[in-house]
Amino acid sequence: MIRILGIDPGSRKTGFGIIEINGRKIQHVINGRLLVGDGDFPNRLKQIFEGLTDIIERYQPDMMAIEKVFLHKNADSALKLGQARGAAICAGVSQDLSVHEYSATQIKKAVVGNGHAKKDQVQYMMSVILSLSEVPEEDAADALACAITHANFASVGGAQKSKLPEGMRTSNRRGRYGR
Repeated sequence: MIRILGIDPGSRKTGFGIIEINGRKIQHVINGRLLVGDGDFPNRLKQIFEGLTDIIERYQPDMMAIEKVFLHKNADSALKLGQARGAAICAGVSQDLSVHEYSATQIKKAVVGNGHAKKDQVQYMMSVILSLSEVPEEDAADALACAITHANFASVGGAQKSKLPEGMRTSNRRGRYGR
């Protein structure tokens, strides 16, 4: 049995989600958002670090997967996102977790089959794959999707791409131009 913590970093809202892989079965453990508000930025980074450290200590994941920073049109936003991501990575590393990174396109392709899927499509797929009674919030759904992506890419728990955990599907379809 392996637990994976997925993180969708943000400077005001950081999504988290933990899944458990047991052979070919995938189970939802918990998901949510750390809401750090509009306070001074260094304090928000501290809240992200402490909040994720608490979650790690409480739920004991074996590894962490985090979404990579994508380029923003606004350089200040990109820098803040990168710093929030750094606080999240430090929380994982300080608890001796291995940290794995995936782009938003990789995550969407792994869970929806389309690297340019919309947020509501990711939310819906998380509720289906994990048999959730409610659709998770955007940030939490992205975090769960990141954890599932790592389970898929890393062949965690013996799950190979041809033998994915129950509820997971991949698509071999290619785009219009064969990419």
